[in-house]
Amino acid sequence: MTLDPVHFDGIAELADRIEYEGEERDHRELARNVWENYLDPLFHDGTEILEPLSDLRRKRANIEELALEADQFGTMHGLDSGTINPQPFKNGLVVDVAHAAMSSSPSDLDLHGSRTIVKAVHTNDATTEFGTDWESYSEGSKRRIVHAPRRDDYERDIVHALALYRAESRHALDHADDVSDFLLLDGPVYPKGIIRWRDRGSILPDLFEESDEVRTILQNYVELVETFAERDVPLAGFVKNISAKSIIRTLRAKGVNTPWVHDAAFFSQVLERGEYENGEYERFSDDLTLTNWFVSRAGSDAFLGSTEAARHVEREYAPEQYELTFCVVYDPRRRLLFKIEAPRIFTADETCRRRIERQLLKEIAVSKGPPTVITKADSLAQIGRNSTDSLITSFERSFDTELDRNYNDIRWGLDY
Repeated sequence: MTLDPVHFDGIAELADRIEYEGEERDHRELARNVWENYLDPLFHDGTEILEPLSDLRRKRANIEELALEADQFGTMHGLDSGTINPQPFKNGLVVDVAHAAMSSSPSDLDLHGSRTIVKAVHTNDATTEFGTDWESYSEGSKRRIVHAPRRDDYERDIVHALALYRAESRHALDHADDVSDFLLLDGPVYPKGIIRWRDRGSILPDLFEESDEVRTILQNYVELVETFAERDVPLAGFVKNISAKSIIRTLRAKGVNTPWVHDAAFFSQVLERGEYENGEYERFSDDLTLTNWFVSRAGSDAFLGSTEAARHVEREYAPEQYELTFCVVYDPRRRLLFKIEAPRIFTADETCRRRIERQLLKEIAVSKGPPTVITKADSLAQIGRNSTDSLITSFERSFDTELDRNYNDIRWGLDY
């Protein structure tokens, strides 16, 4: 139901009382001051949590010229994993299903048709065990059931992460030989959703330490890095929505005024270009702007490059080779910010780092958003609403039970 006009105006008029343009201008100046004085490197408790991989600098590249550049890689591959999201049933089961797919440019229809499916199941019934081994179900595709560790809380988080990261990492490893030039993951290059368990309450840290499933997932991503490093094929991640707050939290702890909601807002103001004319701000939109590459040891970013990780994974290279590096790209046409991530073993080489950077800048320039292989991988892996509805109905028949609905399911149109 839409708001009655009188109430819409009543809400909108409140904004007129918040005079914020001056503050917005001040925030841009503050962002540039933070950039110039705190990030080379940024310390927290004596540790460099953010360190420029080379020089601290901002760069820009003309959008029209980028679109005309030659590709840095002859082929590109993208990887994504879609899920139905955790679904609770009245018999106590909590289920999520992940469906991983790889795209390629130029297209490879056989590769596009290959999928890896993982169904993660949680139950507190100690008399049952649902786990299976991998099995083929179609040419080039495989599936399995993972029985999630029994816990009294966080069931949805657990089944979602186990399904998503098990499917994604397995599919990437199984098709590593199909990638000849460059693999780009849709999202972070490491399983941050699981690595963050180390700092969430008491149940998830214990699960992180004890679960063989968690250990398998972590080892898969380490193996993925090593496989591509040995083949001299770059591996990176493309983050479309940046939610991290580690930089602004660290700055606040130092007493720095940080008015931004998250790190992305800070970087946007660092990278945005424009000028004031007659009191009006005009944004320049001819160039993509980007930061230099950073080594990140903030929060979950630090784990796989740390000595602590040796308790959980076996690594062939020195720990620092697994450190996470990133740069941030700002597209002024739609005011979007993207993060490009890659393990240090790839970006330590300036030539490799530049090729990744230029290729993805060109992709953003042309598409006005994520690279084509990411969009294509997302489309292949996505489990649409109709398919989700049908799968839930199928599960209800198989489990001889019903989805454990609540009123919000009906309110928001989820009445299957």
